[in-house]
Amino acid sequence: MTQADGNVLVKPSVGTRNRGGRQPLVLDDDRYFDSDKAIRRAAREIYNQTRHLPLVCPHGHVDPRLLSANLQFPEPTALLIVPDHYILRMLYSQGVSLERLGIPRADGSQASTDPREVWQIFAEHWYLFRGTPTGVWLDHELYDLFGVRETLNGDSAPDIYDQISERLGSPDFLPRRLFERFNIEVLATTDGATDRLEDHTAIRDSGWKGRVLPTFRPDAVFRIIAPGWKTEIEKLSRESGMEVVTYASFIQSLENRRAFFRAMGATSTDHAVVEPFTERLSDRDAERLFARALSGDADADDQCRFDAHMLMESARMSVEDGMVMQLHPGAVRDHNELVSSRFGRDKGGDIPRATEYTGNLRALLNAHGNDSRFTLVVFTLDESAYARELAPLAGHYPALRLGPPWWFHDSIEGMMRYRSSVTETAGIYNTAGFNDDTRAFCSIATRHDLSRRVDANWLGGLVARHIIGPSDAHEMGRALAYDLARETYKLDRLP
Repeated sequence: MTQADGNVLVKPSVGTRNRGGRQPLVLDDDRYFDSDKAIRRAAREIYNQTRHLPLVCPHGHVDPRLLSANLQFPEPTALLIVPDHYILRMLYSQGVSLERLGIPRADGSQASTDPREVWQIFAEHWYLFRGTPTGVWLDHELYDLFGVRETLNGDSAPDIYDQISERLGSPDFLPRRLFERFNIEVLATTDGATDRLEDHTAIRDSGWKGRVLPTFRPDAVFRIIAPGWKTEIEKLSRESGMEVVTYASFIQSLENRRAFFRAMGATSTDHAVVEPFTERLSDRDAERLFARALSGDADADDQCRFDAHMLMESARMSVEDGMVMQLHPGAVRDHNELVSSRFGRDKGGDIPRATEYTGNLRALLNAHGNDSRFTLVVFTLDESAYARELAPLAGHYPALRLGPPWWFHDSIEGMMRYRSSVTETAGIYNTAGFNDDTRAFCSIATRHDLSRRVDANWLGGLVARHIIGPSDAHEMGRALAYDLARETYKLDRLP
């Protein structure tokens, strides 16, 4: 349903003004720690041992152009609001149209909006984010990165906007300077299989010492029923140096691209599916299916079978070339068809669904899960699968590691639920440590700090209950904050 002016019509906002006067923004040194004194004391000691460790960022979606160009960030609205789907979905749920926020439409048109007005709207609805990870992250970011000492609301919005703008104009806030300030040891981006990695080349050739690695993500060339698939295959042909006209040439072209990514420093691949179903097709069936796709006759069943087969093939390639394989299932993308048709993808309309792993991953794990050359990192949006399936699987198969709480569960309580559901069956050393999985570069340090505090608090609880001793807790804290990510993603093998 739309209004006469074409704007998306949603329910009226419950509250449209968040004034509240001038209030100080204060971050307690013991934030996120338990109120129990014994737990809080132990958590503080553990956190103090991990808080200054370098940041290892083996999976995320920061645009490498940010660090290759090293240009000044845009104004606060374009930096902090427009690209953040966590913010967009919450505001939209309370009646704030995406047009009012200046979000471009899929056809390229855009409502005329003043960034300051958008910032004011955001500030007046900031109360919506109380108790959410977005609220926690941004409060920390405002305080620690931008030096803000007032709570964001309608009254303080103009001054805070000006303060952030001023900071962003400083040479100290150029992306590479912040990379160094955050103490990032290595940052992985996510790049399509046909990407030329020109920005990664520019970073390497610039002489800057920051370590930025690509990640091989072939989803676009696997979506055989997508409208733009043939265009992706043409790009794959061009970039791999061979014409993709058969299934066999398709596989060879993927192997060529993986070799190129490895030469550019990549240590991992990434794959997004709704269902993590795995099943190997015969070479004949795979060739026939691929031919149907090239002729435009593939259907949804063909897509399901092709996805299942290509997960098997991707695992086989990882065994051979050593790249860590990441699997992100369970997100129904663009659930809100009105929003996606008007504004395009990634506007906050993605919704989790229940996901099964024991049966779906059985073929892949029986083929490669016992091979010491293979590492599979599995994420989930279905928390019910942690204790029921994923922890038992990771607690048995040598190749399987559990990724950290992802997306909707990358939160204080989500991390605690993850630890309590997984650890007693799989331990912590069958997990992959932390990754921030963010597009928002300025939030990276904040997200790592939250994870380190929550893990310190969880470990502090084990110490207070005499389940583990302080020395074990300190060793485990370091592993969760730093060591496990380096080891899982084979970053300790980089030259």
